[in-house]
Amino acid sequence: MWAYVAAYEMPHDNAQRLEERTRIDYPVAADRLLGLGVPPTLRLQRAFSVPGQINRFERVLVWCHWLWFFFPHASVGYVLIRRPEKFASAAARMYSVFDLGAIFYWTIPTAPPWYAAEHGRLEDQDPVKVRRMMIEYGEQFWGDLWEPLYDVLGGNPLAAMPSLHFATSLMGAHLLSDVDPVAGGIGWTYAFTLGLALVYLGEHYLVDLVAGAALTEGVRAVAPGATPLARRLARRLARKVDRLRVLGEEG
Repeated sequence: MWAYVAAYEMPHDNAQRLEERTRIDYPVAADRLLGLGVPPTLRLQRAFSVPGQINRFERVLVWCHWLWFFFPHASVGYVLIRRPEKFASAAARMYSVFDLGAIFYWTIPTAPPWYAAEHGRLEDQDPVKVRRMMIEYGEQFWGDLWEPLYDVLGGNPLAAMPSLHFATSLMGAHLLSDVDPVAGGIGWTYAFTLGLALVYLGEHYLVDLVAGAALTEGVRAVAPGATPLARRLARRLARKVDRLRVLGEEG
């Protein structure tokens, strides 16, 4: 997880260079296709939001987004508590999704809807623009704490494809379902509510979610065959660590 966080944030150390490499238009085109001419984010905000206001439903969606910071890790922790024999496999699958996603963020940095709107790439004849409601409500709810909180948690705003918010939540739902149906039901409810929140709030395109789901299902499909190799590599690494420890003690 430390490797993921470092890989996620590092490209934004040079914000100007990252912006020069960022793709903006292709997810807009894909979402116009998926939304039958209008990106789903625009459809949802035009249908249900009122400019300058954050209604109760939107506040629930914002909180669903914020709670994501706990959900993937809590899912793996639940597996550890209830089915410890499945913990290693669950952790490997969850954090494989994180780390593979970071590779995409490095190689193909992609802008989210709110960024495209700020740069005039989501404009059409309708005067209603994409709002970033998480920022609007965050400033209202957290007050002076919002800016330092966002600085810590924001990391890299130009890392939208695939949506790891959605991908890891789907993986969490799968892992919880393997433990018991009640936990699985909670996991799936959260994952799909988060998916709606990400699109509605302008944080991700629908196509980002599709790519995130493909990543998760790909990891799940490959995991059984990759497990023996991963275990061999882990044993070799453990032996090397032991040797280095012995050399350190002798030295």
